[in-house]
Amino acid sequence: MDSLLRHMVDMTGHRDHTMLDISVISAVQELSGAARTRVLAIASVGGQYFVRSRACIHAGGVACPEEPQDNGPGEPIALYPELEACLRRHDMRAESEGADGLRRLWLPIWFGDKADTCLEIMHADPFTPEALYMVNGIVSVYRNFQNLLDYSERDSLTGLLNRKTFDDQLARMLHASETDASSHGQAERRQSSGAEKQWLAVVDVDHFKGVNDRFGHLYGDEVLILIANLLQSSFRAQDRVFRFGGEEFVVLLRSTNLDNARCIIDRFRADVESHDFPQVGQVTVSIGFTSVSAADSPVITLGHADQALYYAKAHGRNRVCYYEELVEGGLLQTVAVNDTAEFF
Repeated sequence: MDSLLRHMVDMTGHRDHTMLDISVISAVQELSGAARTRVLAIASVGGQYFVRSRACIHAGGVACPEEPQDNGPGEPIALYPELEACLRRHDMRAESEGADGLRRLWLPIWFGDKADTCLEIMHADPFTPEALYMVNGIVSVYRNFQNLLDYSERDSLTGLLNRKTFDDQLARMLHASETDASSHGQAERRQSSGAEKQWLAVVDVDHFKGVNDRFGHLYGDEVLILIANLLQSSFRAQDRVFRFGGEEFVVLLRSTNLDNARCIIDRFRADVESHDFPQVGQVTVSIGFTSVSAADSPVITLGHADQALYYAKAHGRNRVCYYEELVEGGLLQTVAVNDTAEFF
């Protein structure tokens, strides 16, 4: 009982989804004696569902978050037929036995009729009623607290992450870039391949005030909701999408090269352009993006993307502009003023 209470206190003491994931699998692992426990993210891409491990702990090990190993959305859910059937039926749990002799218990975290998170528990023996009762109690606390975090971190209209969460995520991304750059070998590899970086894109809906003026704010809100849906379906599972306020959105793209980043961003722009918005018709977006560097502060990084966005809006709209390319081409000039701000 003391151990259970300690884990409950630990779980409810976090204000961060990653640490909440770590806490719940640590509690389940210790209290159930599982061989492995994972938090799985469930995502829909193009009408197909995929499963990706978000955090994992093995028996005798330490829980840690898991980053995607490639740019894909994860494993097709068809590889987990019992879980797929469980989600289709809106069941509370599913069980199976693998070729390795280990039993798997899946516990989807339902919010209404949607589950985008699931606990997976692997055990050598069948789960006893007592163990299931205890684990279900932990899952209930996890679900309730995850709901509270979502309420504080997400925009109420679109369901996207909000500005406060963006500040935290960008700070972490900059810290991760700094950690990578501090490794001499890693720095050399990145310079020679010029390859994978982190990216920040700012998206602005073109002529949005005209939409509100012509059709009213209800249709304007619907446009924002539909664009938020297109953002979520166009970008990858490991990317982060935020509503910054009004008609402006921000995307953090993880670990990809310039060509891929440009392709992903422009694909979203084209998706918006070709979408038929009810009553309104065609809507377009302008986008500016920049690479995320540990040498720059969050203010400077966001400022670079903003400048590229302003250039896109001043030169025809419905286009994607890359800050560093504009500077190299002499189309933007940067004058450094101090360590925290720049004027253009």
